Amino acid sequence: MRGHADFVVIGGGLAGCAVAYHLARDGGADVLLLEQGELNAAASGNNSGSFHAQIPVEPFLNQGEGWARRFAPTLRLMMAGIARWMELPAELDAPELEVSAKGGLMVARRPGELAMLRRKSAIERAEGLEVRLLDRAELLGIAPYLSPDSIGGTFCPIEGKANPLMATFAFARAAERHGARILRRTAATGIARDGDAWLVRTEAGPVRARRVVNCAGAAAGVVAGWLGLDLPVEAHPIQVTVTERVAPLVPHLVYSAADRLSLKQTAQGSVIIGGGWPARLHPLTGLPVVDADSLLPNLRLAIAAVPAVARLRVVRSWAAIVNGTQDWRPILGALPGAEGVFLCFFPWMGFTAGPHVARLVAECALGRRRLDDPEIAGFAPGALA
Repeated sequence: MRGHADFVVIGGGLAGCAVAYHLARDGGADVLLLEQGELNAAASGNNSGSFHAQIPVEPFLNQGEGWARRFAPTLRLMMAGIARWMELPAELDAPELEVSAKGGLMVARRPGELAMLRRKSAIERAEGLEVRLLDRAELLGIAPYLSPDSIGGTFCPIEGKANPLMATFAFARAAERHGARILRRTAATGIARDGDAWLVRTEAGPVRARRVVNCAGAAAGVVAGWLGLDLPVEAHPIQVTVTERVAPLVPHLVYSAADRLSLKQTAQGSVIIGGGWPARLHPLTGLPVVDADSLLPNLRLAIAAVPAVARLRVVRSWAAIVNGTQDWRPILGALPGAEGVFLCFFPWMGFTAGPHVARLVAECALGRRRLDDPEIAGFAPGALA
């Protein structure tokens, strides 16, 4: 390992590999990416691969319309993220990304749920998101596989999915083609100022870098703590379930307006059932493991929304750590009091927005985008309320 680089990127998930790609390709920079384990081994590779654009139901129900209006500017990043996904298979020469956007349906089975969707969709449309309120006939006309007791819902045509097992690696290969160096199983252990640069301590020795980008996901707060900064970054164990492969059944991304549910079918035919239900941490290892108390209600919601799912056999369920913040808003841009250090952190729905916000942060780090650019300024660490 050379002991110097123009940029050190910490974290080998989707955000880190995408940032490294843009720094190397767009800036012609000498880029070193550090990953403490294997690429794509955390949230980036263990999520369900959904493209979300609608405001999520759970925080809307729990925190109300005031929260939703504060969160609403984030929708523009998510919309731009989905548009960016559409470009990636050709740009990265990666058809295996399986990018598809056939629309998302948020399904109501009770009048109160439909009233909630009506209020929520008004906030979404005010941010420029195309979302349409459907009555029962329109909903079942679009999606006859839904439960016949569905009374309506919302339809967002840009929502969809990609393959989370492939995306990070596609960015990593492209970054390396443009000269980036990627060190796996090499953890960063500290950061200190070194004259006009930064000294990043690693398990393989120190690296002197002009600039540093923190893409460490759930550990982003730990990395910021090395600089004396306290960021409101959280880590939550959640779980996902996948079924056996079946003939095409569900072309859309399906949500429930009642509780946490995301349901979709992969290109191979498996149905993936998630929605953010909590897993638990193993008392001995501290690693996330599946919690039956979450598994059963998640499956019940899936069957209530799409009755044909009841006939399918579950192949496996898995648990992983997802990155979060209390307000669900991302933290992007330059870290205050640490000139030359940048943060790329998108909570909960980072798979959707990741490729877009990675490019924004890389442009800031390269000095090609002003830090007060309105697309990113409201999410800067210094702008946190």
